[in-house]
Amino acid sequence: MKKLLLLLIIPCIGYSQNKVVDATRNWKEKEGYNILASFAELLSIPNHGSDAVNIRRNAKLIGENFTNRGFKMQLLEVEGAPPAIYGELKTPNAHRTVCFYVHYDGQPVDPSRWVNPPFEPTLYSNALFNNGKPIPMPKAGDKINENWRLYGRSTSDDKAPIIALLAAIDALQNSEIAFTSNIKLFFDGEEEMGSPHVMDYLTNFNSLFEDIDVWLMVDGPVFLTGQPVLNFGSRGITGMELTVYGATRPLHSGHYGNYAPVPGQMLAALLATMKDEKGKVLIEGYYDTVEPISDFEREQINKIPKIDEQIRTDLGIAQPEGDGENLYERLLLPSLTIRGLSSGNVGALARNVIPNIAVATLGMRLVKGNDPEQMMNLVEAHIKKQGWHIVYDEPDMETRMNYPRIIKVEREKDGGPASKISMNHPAVLPVIESIKSFTGDNLVLIPSSGGSNNAKVAVLDGIKMPGVSISIANHDNNQHAENENIRIGNLWFGIDLMGVLLTMPEPKTELKKK
Repeated sequence: MKKLLLLLIIPCIGYSQNKVVDATRNWKEKEGYNILASFAELLSIPNHGSDAVNIRRNAKLIGENFTNRGFKMQLLEVEGAPPAIYGELKTPNAHRTVCFYVHYDGQPVDPSRWVNPPFEPTLYSNALFNNGKPIPMPKAGDKINENWRLYGRSTSDDKAPIIALLAAIDALQNSEIAFTSNIKLFFDGEEEMGSPHVMDYLTNFNSLFEDIDVWLMVDGPVFLTGQPVLNFGSRGITGMELTVYGATRPLHSGHYGNYAPVPGQMLAALLATMKDEKGKVLIEGYYDTVEPISDFEREQINKIPKIDEQIRTDLGIAQPEGDGENLYERLLLPSLTIRGLSSGNVGALARNVIPNIAVATLGMRLVKGNDPEQMMNLVEAHIKKQGWHIVYDEPDMETRMNYPRIIKVEREKDGGPASKISMNHPAVLPVIESIKSFTGDNLVLIPSSGGSNNAKVAVLDGIKMPGVSISIANHDNNQHAENENIRIGNLWFGIDLMGVLLTMPEPKTELKKK
């Protein structure tokens, strides 16, 4: 793991030199202190989506920043939701329109767990785990160290891409380097709340988005080795809670042991029928709807750096699930996870009783081709096959007396399907080629991320437009947790990358519109 951490804190190498990267690097050298000052100003505004006053302060400042750079900006409104920030900039004679998606909201904070107040961005000489110390923000002429870390909520998830994009625009405009695409912006104000209104925005204001050729969705960390990464989808999610019933009340285990059914044992036996010892889901049909990957995608998976040994060491596990596949191959299959298990008490609170219920919460991460409702149907069919009677409310006495094995199923209502686009989609290939011209062979291509993202689903499947997810943050950024941070070298990399994306070579022929 030590070797892995060393890789995480060094800059990616192998960038090809060109006038665009020269321009962004010269701009960082000259204006780095101003870039960090602007970033700190944005980070100082609390940004949870439920904080209506502050989320609008964020939106106002972001909108003003892009307006000052020639963008036509507006706030898109949907009742009961934070505003989405929309912007556009027309480029003369451009034949392609790209849209940058970023979210400007952040996770809730517990200030008591932070070393510094989460909305008082603080610069450190290194990572906290590397004995970094607080240092003053740089002034004009100060040399900026790429191993410095800026701590604060949303430093990495997901305000960094906004600042990186602004700095890249400044660098190109200052160097009189023309953009090569029409540029649109869509900044989400509730991604950390699940983006429940993203489809409303995309459909209610569809005329703003119908000419987009490719979405560039900038979020998340680089690969564990520090290499830049693109992914082309996200897993879906659903789940259910299972409650098994014994007697109508808890019973003394001495008086009723060996006679009364034990819900915990009954539930454990049922759960054991769902997966084998290698982690294969045994529910009939569970893998049948998985959409196969292409030969091109298989080739990219085979090129992913081999880091499973480091991952196992980091996690302290001798043997992962599966039959020798790596992590990214396993992410291409639907998973079934016991997220929680409860029956009675343990430790000092354990009592000599037979609990009257046992509860398990199941989580299912889905891949392209899986329908959430159908996957839950398969689990229910499996439960029935094991001889259980399913109810959806508390069982009455008649039901209890008629069925020896009763289980209540509560289905998750807020899940959603997986999203994914072909890695060799014609609108995406120029993005890959342009980034590779900058990063060389360091670029890692992953068919799908392990997490779930409603915005990706909305774009790739809801309005059926091509898009790719681009990451710039350091992997050890503590996103969603206390002491979230961005490594300055990763922010600087993001500025270079945004410059490359803004100047991608024009397509040889006009891209086919949707």
